[in-house]
Amino acid sequence: MGFGFMVLVLVALLFSFSPICVSGEKHGSPQNQKKLRFDKNGEFKILQVADMHYADGKSTLCLDVLPSQNASCSDLNTTSFVQRMILAEKPNLIVFTGDNIFGFDSSDSAKSLNAAFAPAIASNIPWVAVLGNHDQEGSLSREGVMKHIVGMKNTLSQLNPSEVHIIDGFGNYNLEVGGVQGTDFENKSVLNLYFIDSGDYSKVPSIHGYDWIKPSQQLWFQRTSEKLQKAYKSGSMPQKNSAPGLAYFHIPLPEYASFDKSNFTGVKLEPDGDGISSASVNSGFFTTLVRAGDVKAVFTGHDHLNDFCGNLTGIHLCYAGGFGYHAYGKAGWSRRSRVVVARLEKTPEGSWGDVKSINTWKRLDDQHFTEIDGQVLWIKSSGR
Repeated sequence: MGFGFMVLVLVALLFSFSPICVSGEKHGSPQNQKKLRFDKNGEFKILQVADMHYADGKSTLCLDVLPSQNASCSDLNTTSFVQRMILAEKPNLIVFTGDNIFGFDSSDSAKSLNAAFAPAIASNIPWVAVLGNHDQEGSLSREGVMKHIVGMKNTLSQLNPSEVHIIDGFGNYNLEVGGVQGTDFENKSVLNLYFIDSGDYSKVPSIHGYDWIKPSQQLWFQRTSEKLQKAYKSGSMPQKNSAPGLAYFHIPLPEYASFDKSNFTGVKLEPDGDGISSASVNSGFFTTLVRAGDVKAVFTGHDHLNDFCGNLTGIHLCYAGGFGYHAYGKAGWSRRSRVVVARLEKTPEGSWGDVKSINTWKRLDDQHFTEIDGQVLWIKSSGR
């Protein structure tokens, strides 16, 4: 890589820092005040739904399914899959990681969003969403899509952090998960969740391809992580180490290309290039995550035929795999979803303490609703 190219990349990154002022805007719905916490069994389970690509419901046909499925398959298959996952896993939080709708094929983006998230709303389970690169390609702008999501029932999604007046994108926010009610950790965030807008497409004419996480977003993440770690190590029940964190966004980081079949769990079936559709420039967010030290795993979508999860310098980089039936896929290769569960340890007194482990698996939308690829993402004894 020549010096000239590096200069070009640095200049491009500087000029791409075009922050959007959100001061005075609505940052979240009243439901955002609801407190997330571990259940009485000491668990907190997250269901990740990636790339629904929802459009117009029954009239929107499926892509890349078996010939026997073509006649009857539609967006309603996606709806059914969401419902089945909720019933099977009973998550504490549902996370939609972008390309929730496919704007080009939607006749009304607001109606498509309402239909796409309807199963989550009906479940009365808290849910959140971030944007992908296709959500804004219909009748709503990117800001309009996120504002619509924020106004929906039972969502904890936020337009942007209320304490930050200038930040790139829409849908950068964090959620704190408290310990079990009635324990010493009930008022501490023992698990921190970060949600980030990874953008859509490069706005720099000389750089083609997908967008990247900008300096303003990284600065917000750094400051938020520092604040949460400081709070965890002080106040009531001060802890020696940081609470673990998880990050969710749509477009994978360039570091996802660091893996091969020998060092990940799952599959990499995307055919183009190295099989990873990340930005063509590296904005350094992975380094920012490593430096912060609290995030143990990152979860993305975007590449529907990748569902792997691998460990790079202490952080697992994970795909969910394609979920939606109007999204591209591979005939005979089941749509799928990723589940993550964090479990607390027992204190010597028999109460629930802080997080002991974080595990993950996937479920396939096949005849047996098969659970596959269970793995440990983090264990307290070896991860701190």
